[in-house]
Amino acid sequence: MKILFVCSGNTCRSPMAEAIARARIAERGLPGLDVASAGTGALDGAAASDGALLVALEHGVDLSMHRSRLLTADIVRDSDVILTMAPSHLDAARRLGAGERAELLTTFATRGADHRAVRDPYGGDLDAYRTTFEELEELVGRALERLAADRNAKS
Repeated sequence: MKILFVCSGNTCRSPMAEAIARARIAERGLPGLDVASAGTGALDGAAASDGALLVALEHGVDLSMHRSRLLTADIVRDSDVILTMAPSHLDAARRLGAGERAELLTTFATRGADHRAVRDPYGGDLDAYRTTFEELEELVGRALERLAADRNAKS
């Protein structure tokens, strides 16, 4: 199953979510889950923002090899679950053909109880990045639990 995280520039929220998911998948031994990220307005090849790099390192996650990529119809087509950071990202993914495979990360993680955007730390201080990272840790963990439970129910 291919999980795609989507934000605006693919330099802050979605790379942090991707890295958190990758670490959680490895920790929990969840086979068959592949994660990636993209941005609705990304410049292909940009590094993660300095704030994202530093805060991720504080949590033992290395984003130094991350390079941004623009969300395209091909990326959407190749993804099974698309989790977006804000309604504008959800709209963009659906315009590219995602349909019901795309959902706000907050909505997916809470099974419909929360419909807010994940706060964008871009341009903020390190505390803004720390707050977003902590929020993403919670939401990504809950999303992975849901995916694992849904997969077990289908087995």
